[in-house]
Amino acid sequence: MNKKQKKMLIRIIISLVLVVVFSQLPVEGYLRFGLFMIPYLIIGYDILKKACKGIRNKQVFDENFLMAVATIGAILLGDYTEGTAVMLFYQIGELFQSYAVGKSRRNISELMDIRPDYANVENNGQLEQVDPDEVAVGTIIVVQPGEKVPIDGVITEGTSTLNTSALTGESLPRSAKVGDEVISGCINMTGLLKIRTTKEFGESTVSKILELVENSSSRKSKSENFISKFAKYYTPAVCYGALALALIPPIVLLIMGKPAMWGDWIYRALTFLVISCPCALVISIPLSFFAGIGGASNQGVLVKGSNYLETLAQTKYVVFDKTGTMTQGVFEVSGIHHNEMSDEKLLEYAALAECSSSHPISKSLQKAYGKPVDRNRVTDIEEISGNGVIAKVDGVSVAAGNAKLMKKLGIAYQECHHVGTVVHMAVDGRYAGHILISDIIKPHAKEAIAELKKAGISRTVMLTGDSRRVADQVATELGIDEVYSELLPADKVTKVEELLDKKTAKEKLAFVGDGINDAPVLSRADIGIAMGALGSDAAIEAADIVLMDDDPLKISKAIKIARKCIRIVYENIYFAIGIKVLCLLLGAIGLANMWMAIFADVGVMIIAVLNAIRALFVKKL
Repeated sequence: MNKKQKKMLIRIIISLVLVVVFSQLPVEGYLRFGLFMIPYLIIGYDILKKACKGIRNKQVFDENFLMAVATIGAILLGDYTEGTAVMLFYQIGELFQSYAVGKSRRNISELMDIRPDYANVENNGQLEQVDPDEVAVGTIIVVQPGEKVPIDGVITEGTSTLNTSALTGESLPRSAKVGDEVISGCINMTGLLKIRTTKEFGESTVSKILELVENSSSRKSKSENFISKFAKYYTPAVCYGALALALIPPIVLLIMGKPAMWGDWIYRALTFLVISCPCALVISIPLSFFAGIGGASNQGVLVKGSNYLETLAQTKYVVFDKTGTMTQGVFEVSGIHHNEMSDEKLLEYAALAECSSSHPISKSLQKAYGKPVDRNRVTDIEEISGNGVIAKVDGVSVAAGNAKLMKKLGIAYQECHHVGTVVHMAVDGRYAGHILISDIIKPHAKEAIAELKKAGISRTVMLTGDSRRVADQVATELGIDEVYSELLPADKVTKVEELLDKKTAKEKLAFVGDGINDAPVLSRADIGIAMGALGSDAAIEAADIVLMDDDPLKISKAIKIARKCIRIVYENIYFAIGIKVLCLLLGAIGLANMWMAIFADVGVMIIAVLNAIRALFVKKL
């Protein structure tokens, strides 16, 4: 609880004690009025001040004006206890609301803790702390254990483990070694690291994320815009309605020759004003979205605005890119077939023959070999474009490549019945088997599709530039409904547009990609989701929602968070409007007193605010 909230709590306690004490004193008239004005002014001076300021600025109709008129009116009618109590309970509601907003902001602030305070630059053997904004690209910075990585870069010296929980919501640390890219916002846990910066601080991941979250409140949902417009017209309408209630019935009674009962009808009008205060709606709806965005950010799901949260909740179609989204985008040796020599020996020949190539296939062979490559063992390297490579390893002729290379050399080869890239091997002029290399499916990809279907997603689609055979196998393995393969980036946009034309207006389509090559499709879909976006500027720029790690399970989590938030929003709308309409009718016919009005205003607001806070809490999948 901050200083302002503590001060308000003290005012509430003092006023409450004085109201209880004064209501028991056997005093009447001006003395009673004077006594009750003490707690009334203690608890309500700021509301009266705001009401006067609003009148001065010609912005009369707000909740401060309603409270001021209702409470002053009640006091003038002699209902000192009720007039002071209305102001007291209104301020209690305001305290609850302030606490709830503070709690939600603290959740966002946990994300803001990723902002680094300084960067260590080595100068004449001494570490100097400088502002991250002053560090130029290419500078070597030092990150000691327990410190935040201040700027994106590449490790040049040291090994460590990094805590990325502030970015991804996951507590599992990640190992980091020389040559690895690291991003700002991570916490160095163990060893000392030297990092060569690759971006300026203003362009680094941490800056992009903070800017994204700070600007999220500017993009309002349809529900928020509706409530803003509703309050704009609703408040003046109820003020004029209360005035009509105070004047018309007494005048009609006078015309009919009956007692006007001015006090009774003015009391009803004041009760009507208290009941009609739109605090519950005006406060709880934006708070629900704010809490939803805060809860999502704590789970590593960054939402650019409440409008995107609302769209995500309506999603029925989810379209995926394959590489980097449902697969790891890293090629690995997945099998060795039809070989007579040992697997290790065949891999050794393949890795050495391919040692001069920088192709991803060559890198995967060297990774599978797992030992340093001695280039002195390799001679007479001949790379045949589109076919493969021929070389001598330890004086033995080795050919590594595709079926075209085997045909070119006149060597009979065995077809592979598995899906992936096949490297055929010939050693000393004879076929020696083939090595299968494939993109590995992410560990939770299949589970992610199942969770999406449990969440009510009616159609899952995968788009890829890969061959039909590879795409069909991945889609079948994951349980994806439809797959379109051998697509160029422009073809993906066309295919998404076709899917958009097929669905109904209420059904929304989300596209999930890695955000680097998929920017056009991310922008074209109803909502673009970039996953595995650590360090990806393109993802943060193009997508509406950014999942800060590689886990596809976060897609269904994001949808569940959005739906929970929207459900809470509508619960608050229906509850607040329903109770107010009922109490307004009872107030107009004289069945609701000021105490019921307090519940209809403050009670409903507190319940709605407490309900809104639920959006902060996200269940673990």
